[in-house]
Amino acid sequence: MLNISESSLNDEIKLNTYESGSKVYKKSFYKTFNKLSLLFLIIGLSFLFLPWTQNINGFGYVTTLRPEQRPQTIQSPIPGRIDAWYVQEGNVIKKGDTILKISEIKSDYFDDELMSRTSEQIESKTSSVSAYQNKSKAISNQIAALKKEQQLYVAQAKNKLIQAQIKVKSDSIDAIAAKTDETIALKQLERIKNLKNEGLKSVRDVEEKQRKFQSARAKYTSQNNTFLESKNKILNAEIELSRIKNSFADKIAKSESELYSAQSSEYNTLAEVAKLKNAYSNYGKRQSLLYITAPQDGYINKTIKSGIGETFKPGEALLKIMPADYDLGVETFIKPIDLPLIHLGEKARVQFDGWPAIVFNGWESVSYGTYGAKVVAIENFISDNGMYRVLLAPDTEDHEWPKGIRVGSGAKTIALLNDVPIWYELWRQINGFPPNFYKPQANSNLESKNNKS
Repeated sequence: MLNISESSLNDEIKLNTYESGSKVYKKSFYKTFNKLSLLFLIIGLSFLFLPWTQNINGFGYVTTLRPEQRPQTIQSPIPGRIDAWYVQEGNVIKKGDTILKISEIKSDYFDDELMSRTSEQIESKTSSVSAYQNKSKAISNQIAALKKEQQLYVAQAKNKLIQAQIKVKSDSIDAIAAKTDETIALKQLERIKNLKNEGLKSVRDVEEKQRKFQSARAKYTSQNNTFLESKNKILNAEIELSRIKNSFADKIAKSESELYSAQSSEYNTLAEVAKLKNAYSNYGKRQSLLYITAPQDGYINKTIKSGIGETFKPGEALLKIMPADYDLGVETFIKPIDLPLIHLGEKARVQFDGWPAIVFNGWESVSYGTYGAKVVAIENFISDNGMYRVLLAPDTEDHEWPKGIRVGSGAKTIALLNDVPIWYELWRQINGFPPNFYKPQANSNLESKNNKS
């Protein structure tokens, strides 16, 4: 009411006479309302001091802890054509079971007797190797005989050279003696001539000495010629020795050339044999690849190439299998700003898609339907989605994970951090601050030990 009129309705109308008015103006009603308001205020203030577990939420997928336990595709290392399937989707397979049979599509491997013909080539080349080895042995024996014959001829030529050298010495001595005799005969002739001029010797004596001088000169000339002939024989012996050495060296070099040629052919044939053996082994291995077998126990998930007669390239996926035995884990993704808060061995909670759960964020102890996990790996490089990948394993100290979950299903993860009052968490959320940076107790103890050491 605006109370414009001077007359007041409060004086004319008594609200207490009405039932509703009497209840409104009753003083006990205000007292009860005030008590309830005070009670709610106390409860609200007390609620702000309750503990709140800071956490980091993430979304990920169920996976396996070991890489060999994850779903995989089966490929063929060689191109081919599908001939027959021995399994169908959903079948359980054991390691080594035949999955499908393929056939060759390359013309180089169409020959059904390729292995036997390659084996014949190997035998032929091996025989060629034996023939070259025998030829090498024969040439080696020939070279040994030539070297032995060379030694004999060289020894003979050296003996002749020694004989010629001795003969030169002997002839040189005889030539010196003949020269001495000639000199003596000349001196005697001169003395006789002097005595004849003095009338002491006759003409006959002079003629006799003249004859002896001529005879000594002739003998010296003969001996000198013999000496020269002996020296010439030395030259001939040296020439013969050199000829023998050169002749046998040429024969030996020719034989050695033939030996090296035979050895080279032998080594080339050995290389061809090794190449053929390699090809033979490859052909055998390739034939074994015509049957695709299971690499481990598992299940046939999906066949990618299915039609009979369908061709494929090497390395192209043929089917997908899921290993039978695997250890479940969860890969989750967190923001880069939260990465420093995650450490190995930390606790986390996981909520699986399709499993009922009642989650009280911040009060994990009263949540229902979440399962314990711990951090076992943290990716060091950012993923394509701009977040970091964290791998979680089941917490053995918590409830066992459900048996019905499958690899690839979705999961929501909650990494547990510090316990703080609710008022602090509200203040942090309002200001947009990140959770408190902290280090787990195990890491803190390890750093303190390192600092002490």
